[in-house]
Amino acid sequence: MLKDLGLQAFINQLESSEPVPGGGSVAALSSSLASALAAMVANLTIGKKNYEAVSDEMSNVAVRMAAYKQVFVDLIDKDANSFDSVMKAFKLPKETDEEKAHRTQLIQDGMKYAASVPLEVAEKTAELFEDIAYLVENGNKNAQTDALVAGMMARTAILSALYNVKINLGSIKDETFVKDTSDKVKELEALAIEKEAYIMGLSDL
Repeated sequence: MLKDLGLQAFINQLESSEPVPGGGSVAALSSSLASALAAMVANLTIGKKNYEAVSDEMSNVAVRMAAYKQVFVDLIDKDANSFDSVMKAFKLPKETDEEKAHRTQLIQDGMKYAASVPLEVAEKTAELFEDIAYLVENGNKNAQTDALVAGMMARTAILSALYNVKINLGSIKDETFVKDTSDKVKELEALAIEKEAYIMGLSDL
């Protein structure tokens, strides 16, 4: 499993000609890094002098970010596996009409699933912005740049994940699914850009 690889091994596999990990897994990794950075800022604030008033809430943020981090780590493999299911469907026999119909259905189902996983990454990553903004405003000022990077990583993760949604939509024939998903993509793209700008504006750097 990709999440069990060491950092160097993961990067080496990413560099290779293997189709996975790819951009979708990197998007999920970016989300996990955003979560971990946010947790770090919270942990650097808890119990520190001049931050006693926010210590309890920082503890809550740290717990939430640690949970999100693991969710995104798991999504690294989930994204890679979703691509594998599409590749397996393409290799199915297509000699008879029945085989062709079965193969086409599984390809379409696989494409929908492959689109749904990066969409899940984007939707869950959008949930990080509120806590990250709180960290920029109330966290340890010595770690404010880390909170800002978390915000930038979250925005990048969302936009990266959504590109992987869009490329899969191009192969899906279900028009209702494509329209509904495309609408979600547009909303999340706008949200990511807006929230990153807001978070960056909270800093006096």
